[in-house]
Amino acid sequence: MAHMASTSSPDPSPSPALTVGFDLDMTLIDSRPGIHACYTALAERTGTYIDADLAVTRLGPPLTQELANWFPAEEVEATVNLYRSMYPGVAITATPALPGAREAIAAVQQVGGRAIVVTAKYEPNAKLHLKHLGIEPDVLVGDLWAEQKARALIEHGAGVYVGDHEGDVRGARAAGALSVTVATGPYGVEELRAFGADVVLPDLTAFPEWLAGYLDAPRA
Repeated sequence: MAHMASTSSPDPSPSPALTVGFDLDMTLIDSRPGIHACYTALAERTGTYIDADLAVTRLGPPLTQELANWFPAEEVEATVNLYRSMYPGVAITATPALPGAREAIAAVQQVGGRAIVVTAKYEPNAKLHLKHLGIEPDVLVGDLWAEQKARALIEHGAGVYVGDHEGDVRGARAAGALSVTVATGPYGVEELRAFGADVVLPDLTAFPEWLAGYLDAPRA
């Protein structure tokens, strides 16, 4: 696991037990431009057609699942490795933070909590995104999807997990964490509610206010 530098500025009345997990793609970052560019470059490099426009509408699951739509099964593993090697030079600078991303991480740290990023993305490339954008969680864990994310959430004691995908709701549920979702990915507000999310926000700009209310609410 990669440990990121903390920018925590504890409140006079910190909440040391608070740990909030965040997904990366389409939760903290708009990875569509960078991934689109990388799929386009991969298609040119391999001579294999990839509909990059379609591929970026279904971000969330592991890369192997998407590449299996375009490459024979026996070529997928090697193609994943090629994609990952190309990714830093193509995708990092093309990828912006989503509105409210830095502020959401800071909101957790400013009350003395820990903000962790748990993502299906290849961890070294996830780390490059965070460094480039100046987003500084306390911990980064990559290469985990859906229910697999529960391993990291449980290990780090996360009581809340914030994501944009049905798989993120499943990961939160498997960890016994509160599922907070943002409608910045492939699903709208009603779809996220239908997946069983406990909280649905339009985007991360609404997260600090939600967190303040969550912390103020009486616990059973």
